[in-house]
Amino acid sequence: MKALGKGRDHVLRLARVGSWLFACVALVSCTKNEPIDEAKAAGKSTADFPQITADIFKPMDGGIDLSPEEIMGRNTWNLWSGGNQHFWNHAAQDSYGLMDLLKMLDNRRFPRSERFKTLGLVNEPGFRAPSKPDDFGLWLDEPVEPEPAGIDETVYGTPSGVLGFRLFPNSEFNDEARKKWDGKRFYEDKAYYNDNRLIRPYRVGVACGACHIAPNPSNPPADPENPRWENLASAIGNQYINEGKVFACNVERGGFFYEMLAAQPRGTSDTSRIATDHINNPNAINPIFLLAERERIAKNASPAKMTGGALALPGETEEMSVPHILKDGADSIGVRGATIRVYVNIGMFSEYWLTRHNRLIGLSPQQPFEIPYARKHSVFWRATEERLDNIAAFFRKLKPFHLADASGGQAYITSDSAVMTRGKEIFAGSCAVCHSSKQPPLNIDPRSGEGKAWFRAEVMKPEFLENNFLSDDKRYPLTKIETNSARAFATNAKAHHIWDNFSSQTYKELSPVDELEFFNPFDETHPIKFKPKDRDVAPGYYRTPSLVSVWSSAPFLHNNMLGKFTGDPSVAGRMDAFNDAVEKLLWPEKRLNKDSIWRTQNECSFHLRKEFVPKPFDELAGPDGYITIGRIPKGTPINLVANLQPDFQHAGAFLKAAGKLMKINAGNLSPEAAEAELRKLVPDLIAMNKCPDFIEDKGHYFGTDLSDNDKRALIEYLKTF
Repeated sequence: MKALGKGRDHVLRLARVGSWLFACVALVSCTKNEPIDEAKAAGKSTADFPQITADIFKPMDGGIDLSPEEIMGRNTWNLWSGGNQHFWNHAAQDSYGLMDLLKMLDNRRFPRSERFKTLGLVNEPGFRAPSKPDDFGLWLDEPVEPEPAGIDETVYGTPSGVLGFRLFPNSEFNDEARKKWDGKRFYEDKAYYNDNRLIRPYRVGVACGACHIAPNPSNPPADPENPRWENLASAIGNQYINEGKVFACNVERGGFFYEMLAAQPRGTSDTSRIATDHINNPNAINPIFLLAERERIAKNASPAKMTGGALALPGETEEMSVPHILKDGADSIGVRGATIRVYVNIGMFSEYWLTRHNRLIGLSPQQPFEIPYARKHSVFWRATEERLDNIAAFFRKLKPFHLADASGGQAYITSDSAVMTRGKEIFAGSCAVCHSSKQPPLNIDPRSGEGKAWFRAEVMKPEFLENNFLSDDKRYPLTKIETNSARAFATNAKAHHIWDNFSSQTYKELSPVDELEFFNPFDETHPIKFKPKDRDVAPGYYRTPSLVSVWSSAPFLHNNMLGKFTGDPSVAGRMDAFNDAVEKLLWPEKRLNKDSIWRTQNECSFHLRKEFVPKPFDELAGPDGYITIGRIPKGTPINLVANLQPDFQHAGAFLKAAGKLMKINAGNLSPEAAEAELRKLVPDLIAMNKCPDFIEDKGHYFGTDLSDNDKRALIEYLKTF
C-alpha cells in the first residue's frame, strides 16, 4: 500500500505541474538570441575551408573517371562534416552519454572484426584493430598505411577507421580536463560517462558518407569486415546500417527508447527523430543514381512555387522545376536545397538549429530553420553552399549497378528469351506508367490504350533501360499506394515547422488525402478511421520509388519492411534478399501482415532526464535525475506510444495517460493486469496518435492479380534493371 500511495502522490504532482508544463512549452522559444557558428566566432571565412582537389577515392564507384569538379564533390560527400563535430560532441554531453560516437568507435564496445555485422558500418581500408590503447586510453582503429595525401586535417579531421566518421581535437580538452579523463572509466563506469560535464579528448564529425557509403553490389568485398576501396560505392545508401546502435550506443534495456530502436529495420534512418515530428518513421536510405535524368523529368513537369526563406538559396526562383528527392517529395526546392538540408540534419550550424526545436522529445513548438539567417551567421553553411554544385556534378556521374556485370550475376538471370520478352510485356502493361522516366508524348495519356501501346513498343527497344530512372518522380496519395503512412504524414516540412524553408509552397498547399482505414490491433473487427485533415499531419503522399538496381536493394518499401534482411552484401546474399522481397511484393499472402507490427519485446518504461523537460515537470525526477513513467507491457504496439504528440488540445488526455502508466508502475501489477489497464487507455491514445497505422509491410498491391507465370516473367525482367 505504501508503493501505491507513493504512486498516487506522483500522479497528483503530475497533475499539479501539468498546467505549468503546457504553459511553459509555449514560452520556450521566446528567448531572443543571435547564435553564430564556431567558425564565424573564430573570425574564419570560407577561404579557411578549401575543397580537396586530389582524387582521394579513385578506386571507389567502379573506378570511374571524374572531372575536377566531380572529384571535389565526391571528396565533400565522403569527408566534409560542415562543422557538425560541435553538435555531436555536445550531444554526447547533453544526452548524458546516450549518444556517444566516440564510444561507438571504440573497439571495446564494437570490435572492428564485427563492426559491419553489428553496426552495418564500413571499415576504412588501410586500418586494423588496435593492438593497444591510445594516449587517452581509447581503443580506436590503427592505421597500417597513411591516408592519401591532400587532406587538410584542420578542415577534415583525421580518419577514425570507419568511413564517414572523422576525429577532431577537442579544444575544450585542456590540462584540467585531461587530469580528470580516464579512458577505462569512460568505457566501464556509467556514472562517469553519463556526467554531462565530462570533456572528451576528441570530437567526432559525421560526413554524409557515414550513412551512404556501402559495399559495391557489382564488386562486393570477399570479407565485408575488410573491404578494399574498389569494393565500395559512395552514394548507394547503406542498407546495412544499424542506426540505433550507431547513434545511441548507450541506450539500455528496460527503456521504451531501447524497444523502439530495437524494432527499427536495418538500413533505415529516421531523419525526423531530431528534430522530432512525433512520428516513428525510419526510412530506407536513398541510393543516388541518374540525377541528370531526374532533372530532365522535372523540366517536363509542372513547376513548383517557391516562397519565403527558400528564395534566399542561390539559384532559387519563384517558380522552378525540381526533382522530389525524399520519399514523400517534401524537399521540393531543388538539388542544392535537398543536399544542404542533409548537412543541417546531421548537425551543421547546430548553434542555431537547436534553438528552433527541442532536440529530443519535442516539447516546444518547432520554428523554421531560416536559410537567410544561416547564410548570414554560419561560415560552415556558406562553405557547404560553395560545395553544392560539385556534389551535384558527382551525383550526375553515378550509374546503376547491373546484376549482369557482377561476378556470377548472369547466372541469376533467365536465358529463356520467351520468358524475358513476356516479362517486358508485363512491365509495359502493369508497371511502366509509374516506373519509367521515359513517358509517352504529352498528347498521349500514359494510362490509355494508346499509352500502353507506346510502352509496349518502347520496352522492347534495347535502349529503353539506358538512363531510365525507372520512376516518373511523381507523388501519389496513400489511398492509392496503401503502404504504411508514417513518412507520408511526417510534418517537419509543413509551413512554420523546422524544414519550412526547404519545402515548396506547392507542397505545403497539397490537399490532404481522403479518410483512411487502418488495421486495429486491439479490435480487428473495427478498423481505425483516420481523417488526415483533422490531425496535425502532412498531406499523405509518396513519391514513386526508382527501380534502378532493384536487384541489389532488398528489403523493399520505404521502410525496408518487405522481405528478409540477410546482412550479406555478396551477389548471392543480395539475390536471396531480392527473391524473398519480390515474392512477397507480388504474392501478398506471403507477407507478415499483422505480424509486421513493431511491438515491445519486453516490459519497459519511459526514462527521461529531468533536464529535457520544462522546470516544473522535473519534480517527478528521482534521486538519479531520471523521470520514470511506466510500465508499458510486453507486446504493446510501439507506435501506439511513439506517435503521440504533446499539445494543448490533448493536454488532459496526456495527463490521464501518464497517470495511468504511473498507477501501473506503482501498483506492482502483474503483466496481465498491467495490459488490462493499458487497454483502457487505447481509445485516448489512438485519438492522440499522429499515425495509428501499425502494419508495416502492407501496400503496393499492383501486379498482384497477375498469373503466377506472368509474375515469374516480370521478376526475371526486374533482375536486369
